[in-house]
Amino acid sequence: MSESTGVIHDIGYRHYEGVRLGRGHAVLALTVHSLRGVFGLGRTARAKIIPFLLVGVMMVPAVVSIAVMALAKQQGGVAYTDYAVMMQAVLAIFLASQSPYTVAPDLRFRVLPLYMSRPVTIWDYIIAKLAAMMTAMFLLLAVPLTVLFIGELLVDLPGDPLTGRYLISMAGAVFYALLLSCLGVAIASFTPRRGLGVASVIAFYLLTSAVSAVLSATLESMGNDTAAPWARLIDPFLLVDAAVHVGIFGAAPAQSGVYSSAALPAVAAVIMVALIALSVTALILRYRKAASR
Repeated sequence: MSESTGVIHDIGYRHYEGVRLGRGHAVLALTVHSLRGVFGLGRTARAKIIPFLLVGVMMVPAVVSIAVMALAKQQGGVAYTDYAVMMQAVLAIFLASQSPYTVAPDLRFRVLPLYMSRPVTIWDYIIAKLAAMMTAMFLLLAVPLTVLFIGELLVDLPGDPLTGRYLISMAGAVFYALLLSCLGVAIASFTPRRGLGVASVIAFYLLTSAVSAVLSATLESMGNDTAAPWARLIDPFLLVDAAVHVGIFGAAPAQSGVYSSAALPAVAAVIMVALIALSVTALILRYRKAASR
């Protein structure tokens, strides 16, 4: 694609003599603006209800687990590496409700040529939007995990604290945020209407999780225990669990007996990388077309 030659001309209405901060600051400003908007900051009170309600729901298992540990003086409640899989419905609703916000208004009001005039490029725009959504998804998962770990330290249970499992779960949170944000923003970018974007992302989650569960259960009922675990990889949450928690760090799977094949975590990692690359490619093609209008 040829380099953009668009320029904002000074036609003399009002001169600016301050410091010009350049491309990096423009991308950072766009990232911070998008991240604030994901949580409804700087928007109407109604826009804050869903994100902060979902943040509160994500905190419930951590608070309950701390209470159980304090009363029983032993490990209880949810395990660190199981947190995302157990709360996948909440994460999916947050992704579906907020991904369209990051991209739909710019497409609907056709302001992309203004963004791309100078100095922000298509790559800068996509990086800023993905970084904002990834940061939001990571915070949504990392905050309750950190609260749970701090609660475990304060309760002072017998034995060593589960620092290793906490760090593994935080590494997993990075990859959950990366994969889910790329998928969510890419799907939402194909429509300028936020309602359709929300429906598209939630339909993708429901379809993949339902197909994964039904297909694996069907294969198990037919006695095909070798093929059943592979069907689980259709679910993006179990895909990250297999690739990162089990494949890279050797942790226990979120669902017992799911990943019986030794090659499955490696294949899961390849699929995860391919999905991320496919999503970013789709975003680039989408925004090249949108910016040229």
